[in-house]
Amino acid sequence: MRLTVFWQRMADHFGEAYADTFARDHVMTELGGRTVHEALNAGWEAKDVWRVVCATMNVPYENR
Repeated sequence: MRLTVFWQRMADHFGEAYADTFARDHVMTELGGRTVHEALNAGWEAKDVWRVVCATMNVPYENR
């Protein structure tokens, strides 16, 4: 998954303004105690981060 697709999905689910706030502030144990930004900067694949976000935040299946 390209980062542009990842960020579009984040914006679609959380809204344009909240997507970045969530990505900066929400620490997830499934990402090793990292935020979305930290996980991506640490080398996690965007698709894997998106899967964690979907599972953690109960993103509806049709939006995954």
